[in-house]
Amino acid sequence: MWGRLKAGFTLVELLVVIAIIGILIGLLLPAVQSAREAARQLQCQNNLKQLALACLNHQAHAGHLPTGGWGPKWTGDADRGMGDMQPGGWAYNILPFIEQQALYMLPSDGDADTITSAQTAGAKQMMETPLTFLYCPTRRAATAYASPSRGSGWVYLNSDWPSVCGRNDYVANGCGVGSGSAPANWTEANDGSFTNWAGSCSGVIYQRSTTRPAAIRDGMTNTYLLFEKYLDPDHYTDGRDGEDNEAAYIGGNTDVIRSASQPYRDRAGWSYHGVGSAHVAGFNAAFCDGSIRHLNYSIDLTTHKRLGSRADGQPVGVSNL
Repeated sequence: MWGRLKAGFTLVELLVVIAIIGILIGLLLPAVQSAREAARQLQCQNNLKQLALACLNHQAHAGHLPTGGWGPKWTGDADRGMGDMQPGGWAYNILPFIEQQALYMLPSDGDADTITSAQTAGAKQMMETPLTFLYCPTRRAATAYASPSRGSGWVYLNSDWPSVCGRNDYVANGCGVGSGSAPANWTEANDGSFTNWAGSCSGVIYQRSTTRPAAIRDGMTNTYLLFEKYLDPDHYTDGRDGEDNEAAYIGGNTDVIRSASQPYRDRAGWSYHGVGSAHVAGFNAAFCDGSIRHLNYSIDLTTHKRLGSRADGQPVGVSNL
């Protein structure tokens, strides 16, 4: 007597099922990736929002937006106040306003006029500390990255050399400076003998700036405060991009302050000290009123530069962007 045959898949049917599953995965994967990028972009915008609000809280407390500091060989010192004699840059100055008072106080030794070993050790610890708010999640993880040697002639003047650095994917709208436009020692800064300060620029944060809302004559709503910076993907983590080789808390060079230049998406093998991001279609920017916008890389360059100027007399209505 013949037994009942058991139902099952033939090899052909199994292959068809596998092919269908593969097609479905292929269709779903871009949608999943798109959803993940949308979430990362939202987090990036939230980071900028928190940083912009900290800048505005700084302005409410000190009467001006955070200063750009002195230059790339200098970092923050809590004993030097928040004005033009503060050597640290904008990211250092907003630390108390993003619940990072302890980090802000690390370089303090109670002596504003002397650089001590306690100060330089504390500053090193601060420089090595990353902050999640300062990193775009599309680009890289919020961690400390390598601090490559800059040669025998390069030192931080009020910090020990950090083995790693907390870095930043957001920069202030202003003008970065080189080490030649900053004091070479503490005495030069204190006694007034250093006079080669870079001076003002059309942005809102720059060397020794103390920009008040009244100086932003084109309107807080119509002027950039912060935006994402361009980086070479080949050097996201190794610190060998010359525009990303310092800590986030230094005085302003192009690692932490940039002007409203032509924006680009990050591309491998190309270094550029301008605006950009790792996002596909555009970059995120914070305005001086605290609002956040996602702007296309194809933004009209004239419009973009006008948004970067605080008082050129040609304000741009951001509702038209």
